[in-house]
Amino acid sequence: MKVALKNMSGEAVGEVELPETIFDVEPNTALMHQALTRQLANARQGNAKTKTRGEVNGSTRKMWKQKGTGRARQGSRKAPHWRKGGIVFGPHPRSYVQAMPLKMRRAALRSALSVKARAQQIVVLDKLEMDAPKTARFSAMLDALAVPTSALVLLPEQNENVEKSVRNLPDVKYLRAQYLNIRDLFGYETVVIPMGALEVIQGILGQG
Repeated sequence: MKVALKNMSGEAVGEVELPETIFDVEPNTALMHQALTRQLANARQGNAKTKTRGEVNGSTRKMWKQKGTGRARQGSRKAPHWRKGGIVFGPHPRSYVQAMPLKMRRAALRSALSVKARAQQIVVLDKLEMDAPKTARFSAMLDALAVPTSALVLLPEQNENVEKSVRNLPDVKYLRAQYLNIRDLFGYETVVIPMGALEVIQGILGQG
């Protein structure tokens, strides 16, 4: 699959061949859904906690004698049906982590990248360099690249000037290519990939 290779001014300076094994595979919707569900579940803290009748603060003294009062039998003020009593089936700390084999996660990323490529939502740059952090300049570059709304900018390595330039743009996120994930791929409309980041992706997803 060939796409235009652009510079930071938005001009086409050539063509680049995207690997078919990564950017032109048959999308597996079920696999992508499983990978996205797993990532969202793994981000959950799972620290919600309610107190049982054995944990709430209160006296353990029997409220009144068992017989002769005409009232219903009661054993503890901490029983669930009393105000400020314990909670019966409330949440407790737990782990939401879901396991997924590495090959399946990589296959899901290939499917997601193929969906983006077919929708023409991938922009390949010859290089992405800035001599100083300039948000206005970076925003102008996105306009020149005809990025309509939101963008995910992949970096081959740490680039402080680019990272600082992106931080103040609400609909743009930078991410190092080695941390590419399916939630960010589907969370932003356009993926901007410099050639250096493309080589990182090929090195990871080209392993099978």
